[in-house]
Amino acid sequence: MVVCRDEMGPEAAKSWPGERVLRTAPCEQPRRPAGRARQEIDYGRRESGYIFGAFQPATGAAFTAPYPRRTAVNGADFLDHVDAWVDPAVERVYAVLDNLSAHRATDVLLFALAHPRWEFVFQPTYAAYLNLIEPWWKILRSLALKGRRFENWAEVCRAVDAATAYWNAHRHPFVWGHRRRHRPRRQPGIALTPAVA
Repeated sequence: MVVCRDEMGPEAAKSWPGERVLRTAPCEQPRRPAGRARQEIDYGRRESGYIFGAFQPATGAAFTAPYPRRTAVNGADFLDHVDAWVDPAVERVYAVLDNLSAHRATDVLLFALAHPRWEFVFQPTYAAYLNLIEPWWKILRSLALKGRRFENWAEVCRAVDAATAYWNAHRHPFVWGHRRRHRPRRQPGIALTPAVA
Protein backbone atom coordinates (compact mmCIF):
# COMPACT_ATOMS: atom_id res chain seq x y z
CA MET A 1 0.00 0.00 0.00
CA VAL A 2 1.20 3.50 -0.86
CA VAL A 3 0.66 6.36 1.59
CA CYS A 4 1.57 9.88 0.50
CA ARG A 5 2.50 12.05 3.47
CA ASP A 6 3.20 15.77 3.73
CA GLU A 7 2.53 18.92 5.74
CA MET A 8 0.45 21.92 4.71
CA GLY A 9 1.26 25.25 6.19
CA PRO A 10 1.89 27.34 8.02
CA GLU A 11 -1.83 28.05 8.04
CA ALA A 12 -2.95 31.03 10.09
CA ALA A 13 -6.26 31.99 11.64
CA LYS A 14 -6.71 35.29 9.89
CA SER A 15 -9.61 37.40 8.91
CA TRP A 16 -9.94 38.86 5.47
CA PRO A 17 -10.20 42.54 4.52
CA GLY A 18 -13.67 44.00 4.53
CA GLU A 19 -15.50 43.11 7.70
CA ARG A 20 -17.70 46.18 7.48
CA VAL A 21 -18.16 48.99 5.00
CA LEU A 22 -16.90 52.43 5.97
CA ARG A 23 -19.19 55.27 4.95
CA THR A 24 -17.67 57.77 2.61
CA ALA A 25 -18.25 61.47 3.02
CA PRO A 26 -20.70 62.84 0.45
CA CYS A 27 -19.26 65.28 -2.06
CA GLU A 28 -20.06 68.97 -1.83
CA GLN A 29 -21.14 69.11 -5.46
CA PRO A 30 -24.51 67.40 -5.99
CA ARG A 31 -23.72 66.33 -9.57
CA ARG A 32 -20.72 64.25 -8.61
CA PRO A 33 -21.23 60.79 -7.06
CA ALA A 34 -20.00 60.02 -3.58
CA GLY A 35 -16.48 58.73 -3.10
CA ARG A 36 -15.56 55.09 -3.45
CA ALA A 37 -16.87 52.73 -0.80
CA ARG A 38 -14.04 51.50 1.38
CA GLN A 39 -13.89 48.59 3.75
CA GLU A 40 -12.20 48.29 7.10
CA ILE A 41 -9.05 46.17 6.88
CA ASP A 42 -8.21 43.66 9.57
CA TYR A 43 -4.53 42.73 9.55
CA GLY A 44 -4.83 40.39 12.52
CA ARG A 45 -3.03 37.06 12.49
CA ARG A 46 -4.14 35.26 15.57
CA GLU A 47 -2.62 31.77 15.72
CA SER A 48 -0.95 29.48 13.22
CA GLY A 49 0.03 25.87 12.82
CA TYR A 50 0.53 23.03 10.36
CA ILE A 51 -1.84 20.42 9.00
CA PHE A 52 -0.16 17.02 8.69
CA GLY A 53 -1.74 14.74 6.12
CA ALA A 54 -1.64 11.18 4.86
CA PHE A 55 -3.33 10.12 1.63
CA GLN A 56 -3.91 6.72 0.04
CA PRO A 57 -4.10 7.28 -3.75
CA ALA A 58 -5.50 3.80 -4.47
CA THR A 59 -8.63 4.35 -2.37
CA GLY A 60 -8.68 8.14 -2.02
CA ALA A 61 -8.80 7.92 1.78
CA ALA A 62 -7.26 10.83 3.68
CA PHE A 63 -6.19 11.45 7.26
CA THR A 64 -5.27 14.85 8.71
CA ALA A 65 -4.14 16.13 12.10
CA PRO A 66 -3.20 19.66 13.25
CA TYR A 67 0.08 20.43 15.00
CA PRO A 68 1.47 23.73 16.28
CA ARG A 69 4.90 23.29 14.62
CA ARG A 70 6.55 21.20 11.93
CA THR A 71 9.14 19.27 13.92
CA ALA A 72 10.54 15.76 13.84
CA VAL A 73 8.77 14.89 17.11
CA ASN A 74 5.40 15.95 15.67
CA GLY A 75 6.19 14.05 12.47
CA ALA A 76 6.94 10.85 14.38
CA ASP A 77 3.78 11.29 16.47
CA PHE A 78 1.76 11.74 13.29
CA LEU A 79 3.31 8.57 11.85
CA ASP A 80 2.09 6.69 14.94
CA HIS A 81 -1.45 7.95 14.25
CA VAL A 82 -1.16 7.00 10.57
CA ASP A 83 0.08 3.54 11.52
CA ALA A 84 -3.06 3.06 13.62
CA TRP A 85 -5.17 4.42 10.72
CA VAL A 86 -3.71 2.00 8.15
CA ASP A 87 -5.26 -1.47 8.12
CA PRO A 88 -3.15 -3.84 10.27
CA ALA A 89 -3.56 -6.60 7.67
CA VAL A 90 -1.39 -4.64 5.21
CA GLU A 91 2.07 -6.20 5.19
CA ARG A 92 4.01 -3.40 3.48
CA VAL A 93 3.42 0.36 3.61
CA TYR A 94 5.39 2.62 1.27
CA ALA A 95 5.37 6.22 2.53
CA VAL A 96 6.13 8.84 -0.14
CA LEU A 97 7.84 11.86 1.47
CA ASP A 98 9.66 14.99 0.39
CA ASN A 99 13.25 15.74 1.40
CA LEU A 100 12.49 17.80 4.50
CA SER A 101 15.16 17.30 7.17
CA ALA A 102 12.46 16.48 9.75
CA HIS A 103 11.52 13.44 7.64
CA ARG A 104 15.02 11.99 8.09
CA ALA A 105 15.46 12.87 11.75
CA THR A 106 16.31 10.41 14.50
CA ASP A 107 12.71 10.15 15.73
CA VAL A 108 11.50 9.11 12.28
CA LEU A 109 14.34 6.60 11.91
CA LEU A 110 13.43 5.11 15.29
CA PHE A 111 9.83 4.85 14.10
CA ALA A 112 11.05 2.96 11.01
CA LEU A 113 13.01 0.55 13.20
CA ALA A 114 10.03 -0.04 15.50
CA HIS A 115 7.62 -0.57 12.56
CA PRO A 116 9.32 -2.86 10.00
CA ARG A 117 6.36 -2.85 7.59
CA TRP A 118 7.01 0.82 6.78
CA GLU A 119 9.41 1.82 4.02
CA PHE A 120 10.11 5.47 3.25
CA VAL A 121 10.46 6.61 -0.37
CA PHE A 122 11.86 10.11 -0.77
CA GLN A 123 10.85 12.01 -3.89
CA PRO A 124 13.56 13.77 -5.91
CA THR A 125 14.26 17.44 -5.31
CA TYR A 126 11.96 19.77 -7.31
CA ALA A 127 9.53 16.92 -8.05
CA ALA A 128 6.64 17.73 -5.72
CA TYR A 129 4.18 16.65 -8.41
CA LEU A 130 5.20 13.02 -7.80
CA ASN A 131 3.58 13.11 -4.36
CA LEU A 132 -0.18 12.80 -4.92
CA ILE A 133 -1.04 14.52 -1.67
CA GLU A 134 -0.05 17.84 -3.29
CA PRO A 135 -3.12 18.05 -5.57
CA TRP A 136 -5.22 16.84 -2.64
CA TRP A 137 -4.02 19.82 -0.56
CA LYS A 138 -5.58 22.07 -3.19
CA ILE A 139 -8.90 20.24 -2.80
CA LEU A 140 -8.69 20.46 0.99
CA ARG A 141 -7.97 24.20 0.84
CA SER A 142 -11.00 24.75 -1.39
CA LEU A 143 -13.23 22.66 0.91
CA ALA A 144 -12.02 24.00 4.26
CA LEU A 145 -10.26 27.34 3.94
CA LYS A 146 -11.15 29.17 0.74
CA GLY A 147 -13.11 32.36 1.35
CA ARG A 148 -13.66 31.72 5.05
CA ARG A 149 -12.78 33.81 8.08
CA PHE A 150 -11.38 32.22 11.25
CA GLU A 151 -11.00 33.86 14.63
CA ASN A 152 -8.61 31.27 16.11
CA TRP A 153 -6.65 28.13 15.31
CA ALA A 154 -9.34 25.85 16.78
CA GLU A 155 -11.81 27.03 14.11
CA VAL A 156 -9.26 26.21 11.39
CA CYS A 157 -8.81 22.71 12.89
CA ARG A 158 -12.57 22.12 12.99
CA ALA A 159 -12.94 23.27 9.37
CA VAL A 160 -10.13 20.95 8.22
CA ASP A 161 -11.61 18.01 10.17
CA ALA A 162 -15.04 18.62 8.63
CA ALA A 163 -13.56 18.91 5.12
CA THR A 164 -11.55 15.70 5.58
CA ALA A 165 -14.66 13.87 6.79
CA TYR A 166 -16.60 15.20 3.78
CA TRP A 167 -13.83 14.06 1.43
CA ASN A 168 -13.69 10.58 2.97
CA ALA A 169 -17.47 10.26 2.55
CA HIS A 170 -17.19 11.16 -1.17
CA ARG A 171 -13.67 9.92 -1.98
CA HIS A 172 -12.44 8.46 -5.24
CA PRO A 173 -9.10 6.96 -6.30
CA PHE A 174 -6.40 9.30 -7.58
CA VAL A 175 -4.44 8.40 -10.70
CA TRP A 176 -1.25 10.34 -11.38
CA GLY A 177 -1.43 12.35 -14.61
CA HIS A 178 -5.13 11.60 -15.18
CA ARG A 179 -7.71 14.36 -15.29
CA ARG A 180 -11.38 13.67 -14.88
CA ARG A 181 -13.35 15.02 -17.77
CA HIS A 182 -16.67 16.60 -16.96
CA ARG A 183 -17.86 16.75 -20.54
CA PRO A 184 -18.68 13.73 -22.69
CA ARG A 185 -16.55 13.06 -25.73
CA ARG A 186 -17.50 15.01 -28.81
CA GLN A 187 -19.38 13.21 -31.50
CA PRO A 188 -18.08 13.55 -35.05
CA GLY A 189 -19.62 16.60 -36.68
CA ILE A 190 -19.08 18.64 -39.78
CA ALA A 191 -15.43 19.42 -39.05
CA LEU A 192 -14.51 15.86 -38.10
CA THR A 193 -14.60 12.99 -40.54
CA PRO A 194 -15.78 9.68 -39.13
CA ALA A 195 -13.28 6.87 -38.97
CA VAL A 196 -13.83 4.35 -41.76
CA ALA A 197 -13.29 0.75 -40.78
